[in-house]
Amino acid sequence: IKAAKEGDQKLINDLIKQYKSKDLKPLPGLDLEKTLENLILQLLGKLRDKIKALSKEIQSLIRSNPKENGFWIKRKNMIFGKWIAHGLWWPDKQIRLFRRGKGKFPCVHIHEYIVIDGQVGELITPYTHYNYESVSQYLRTIDRASTSEALLLADMHHEFVWYDAIRFPMSDFLKIYFAQAGYKDGLHGLVLAIFQAFYSFTVFAKYWEMQGFPQRDLAPSAVPSELYRQKKDILYWIFTTKIRETNNIFEKLLWKLKRKFL
Repeated sequence: IKAAKEGDQKLINDLIKQYKSKDLKPLPGLDLEKTLENLILQLLGKLRDKIKALSKEIQSLIRSNPKENGFWIKRKNMIFGKWIAHGLWWPDKQIRLFRRGKGKFPCVHIHEYIVIDGQVGELITPYTHYNYESVSQYLRTIDRASTSEALLLADMHHEFVWYDAIRFPMSDFLKIYFAQAGYKDGLHGLVLAIFQAFYSFTVFAKYWEMQGFPQRDLAPSAVPSELYRQKKDILYWIFTTKIRETNNIFEKLLWKLKRKFL
């Protein structure tokens, strides 16, 4: 984008040179350079449209000489070809604008937030983040990120208990799919909530591994009892979702009564 601002033609020429170095064979009668130039110009145009509003807000902010040293910016995550507008994926605020020398990563674990020295504000305009494009890509991230989070549990000396194998994933699924309205994103929302539950289970399994795979003898009733314990939380969020989604005042009252007597 910076190169595009400074001069489209230089960027276009560089990209065309890269494509030509790959010995591409265009269709008969096709002007490869002209076609690539048109495609690149279209791409740059779309990029400008997307960053124009945010750029305008940032420029206006800089001119105002703000007292804040950093700013949160909402992030629109595109996952599997769709903007995910609920769950932990929105507004997914990130600090992506800060004064030089006033922000740094702690560099302890992955997926850290930038730490700002001073006050932090927030911009209105979001930016688009093209996140996961394939299931394989998502699974690779789960593998990498779960190791980091398991290490964080170790640093915190988290007590290792077997039932976290159930509680970790169940808690995340209920939070993302029901509490954060992930269901509104349709099948994408369901799959992503299950993926996040699997991520939490993987964190547990890796933490177990770090403990040396300690053995735990479980009574035949242990797992069913833990699952039954989760029943109340599951019903609570099902009823809460019913209350949230219905416009009928009598239905709202009915679901509230059912939730009260869980």
